[in-house]
Amino acid sequence: MSAYQDMSREELRQSFDQASKEFEQLKGLGLKLNMARGKPGKQQLDMVSEGLFGVFQKPEDFVDGGVDCRNYGELAGLPSARRLFAEILGCKPEQVFVGGNASLQLMYDSISKAVTHGLLHSQRPWKEEKGLKWLCPAPGYDRHFKVVESFGFELVTIPMTPDGPDMDAVEKAIQDPAVKGMWNVPKYSNPQGYLYSDETIRRLASMKPAAPDFMLMWDNAYCIHEFDGDFVPFADILSLCEENGNADMVYEFASTSKITLPGAGVACMAASEANIAYLTKLMGIQIISYDKVNQQRHVLYLKDKAHTLELMKRHAAIMAPKFQAVTDALDREIAPLGIASWTHPKGGYFVSLDAMPGTAKRALALCKEAGVTMTGAGATFPYGKDPQDSNIRIAPSLPPVEELKQAMEVLCVCLKLAALEKLLAE
Repeated sequence: MSAYQDMSREELRQSFDQASKEFEQLKGLGLKLNMARGKPGKQQLDMVSEGLFGVFQKPEDFVDGGVDCRNYGELAGLPSARRLFAEILGCKPEQVFVGGNASLQLMYDSISKAVTHGLLHSQRPWKEEKGLKWLCPAPGYDRHFKVVESFGFELVTIPMTPDGPDMDAVEKAIQDPAVKGMWNVPKYSNPQGYLYSDETIRRLASMKPAAPDFMLMWDNAYCIHEFDGDFVPFADILSLCEENGNADMVYEFASTSKITLPGAGVACMAASEANIAYLTKLMGIQIISYDKVNQQRHVLYLKDKAHTLELMKRHAAIMAPKFQAVTDALDREIAPLGIASWTHPKGGYFVSLDAMPGTAKRALALCKEAGVTMTGAGATFPYGKDPQDSNIRIAPSLPPVEELKQAMEVLCVCLKLAALEKLLAE
């Protein structure tokens, strides 16, 4: 197999004819495969459900340190749930607010409160300010971008590197007082699976933004989600920010969405005690308490950090073969052609692929035609616009391995077709 750039026009035409034939054969299979989102597969959900829903055996199981989790109260979360998340994140229980099943809701609410009421160090509610901006490392998480876009922020793209966001660009951007915050997925970033370097984290924690109420949004969604190798410890960003005089700048988020059940897990926000007190007071107007029965269910099931990490090894045994199927297909079918590059993450839920510039949309349109649904091209960039039309997010977790192999066969053929069409058109 030769690289496309080394082929003659006639050889490219022959390759196109062969890929077209393969594509029509795959279309004829009538596939209906979905790889659009990083959802745990049925095997993972069954594994967790077996134990999670059997933890309540007697009335006393619903009581946590004298708090009956079936009743009103404890807006910031059950004491044991706050301790569990604090142990996992490496911070203090007093710095943890435990909510419902969605960390995205907590992220949205914290920004919403800044817009309507302002934050601890705000001069005024953000709704009274004009031209506000938000830093968005990209490729990144589309739902993050949509949250701040929905509030009218100008989204400022920050290039991602294997060490995390381009810190020179970040440090320049935060000199503008209109820049109010920044998204981060510091461990196994979405979609590349990168880990922020110690140097990047240090520079982030020591920033001095022009905006006194700047929000360093730290979405630690994959903090314990290794599938290849041992657990990789991570820095406590709250302590690092406090050491640099930025205790109130950072807002960390995590959840059990990919530890237990995405639709019925538990999410948390960790921040300075002053921020937790301020935001809890505001949230107390909209809700009396979150689902503490579910919080207690998770505490009884997960127990502590060590027991939770053992559960994650069982997840890893299911996830690893799926990621291996993705990289094996790309290494075999695409690498020799020189038309794409991709990441090789050791944790998280995604593989990031950069196709030949100008071909991502076409490749994914062909995938859909052949019955394989993937995250839309451009979704990993602010406003859904990839300037290179190149990045494709691959989410291997949901399909069984055999279906995933079929889906990858389709993707590889579609990448070939899109690249060949472009080269022949030139």
